[in-house]
Amino acid sequence: MLSLASGSPALSFDREPHQRMIPPAPGEEKKDWEVHQKLNALVPLERQCLPSLRPTGTGESGKSTFIKQMRIIHGGGYSEEDRKGFARLVYQNVFAAMQALIGAMNALRIPYAQPENVQNAKLVMGVNAAKVVAFPRLYVNAMASLWRDVGIKACYARRREYHLLDSALYFLSSLERIAEDCYVPTAQDVLRSRVPTTGIREYCFSMEKIILRIVDVGGQKSERRKWIHCFENIIALIYLASLSEYDQCLEENGEENRMKESLALFRTILELPWFQSVSVILFLNKTDILEEKIIDSDLATHFPSFPGPKRDAEAAKKFILDMYVDIYKNCSAIHHHSGYRASNSRCLYHHYTCATDTQNIRKVFTDVRDVVLASYFEEVNLL
Repeated sequence: MLSLASGSPALSFDREPHQRMIPPAPGEEKKDWEVHQKLNALVPLERQCLPSLRPTGTGESGKSTFIKQMRIIHGGGYSEEDRKGFARLVYQNVFAAMQALIGAMNALRIPYAQPENVQNAKLVMGVNAAKVVAFPRLYVNAMASLWRDVGIKACYARRREYHLLDSALYFLSSLERIAEDCYVPTAQDVLRSRVPTTGIREYCFSMEKIILRIVDVGGQKSERRKWIHCFENIIALIYLASLSEYDQCLEENGEENRMKESLALFRTILELPWFQSVSVILFLNKTDILEEKIIDSDLATHFPSFPGPKRDAEAAKKFILDMYVDIYKNCSAIHHHSGYRASNSRCLYHHYTCATDTQNIRKVFTDVRDVVLASYFEEVNLL
């Protein structure tokens, strides 16, 4: 969610919006909930009611990475002290990635090329990745040996058959750097670190004389009940869709195609009455992963209507864009026939993005800002 307010001081905090409507999530600490309430009391009521824009999409589409980029571009970035705080998450991501590979080795019945890696795998699997706080050399050496194993490389090549962090290659190729005693995560490490978003978190950034209020929400199915109804006062919708997920299944459901789920969610959101006059900004994200993946994984295997040619990233991007455009047009026609009055300026804007590329997101967000401001000024009758 992005809200506009002129001349306000820069703010930055997390909170749970609409708290009277949304109770604490299961497992949420009581103390955290009390902090949310106190912060909410500090936010003027009129700011809570401002027109807003919310990044939306399925899990792992890049919403949280986009918000991290907003902090880098418009929120002062991450200080060295801030980045130090991400070291633990990076360690956890490394363990989670290697454990996913080891689990897939067993499931896919791929043997280790080096016999000693059977014991290395057992050592790594004995760790609770979610509780890792350090990076002992014993485990670094074990994972380095595993990562060099031909069997693990073959398993990585089949990663579409199981769930693996997009950042696995990035982090596992940087084990020695991450293992240094004086390790401080880089901005790129921060962008590529991953923890599933739960609940609703708000961040505020100052850009010139405008306050940007962006809300990060969980994209997994279990999280959507918390935000699917919170679109009141929205001025534009940002929808993030991963271009690279065409051959992957949901983490929550190993049978359901992730891109088909994203298309279905896009339709569900556009069919809501709040979007009768709202412009849609579509981010087709993870262009870098698509360009790598399309060489070995045929889009037509999962979407038979793809006309080809094979191994052509540009053709694949256009085909995927067309699927989203068709849904947008169909939903617009439904709203029209239902008697809804559409805004004269309602449009679908699309951008191909790589959320881990700061320069790419900087350029794209300049275009997004212009769209949002135009919509806002129309809303208050200034255009």
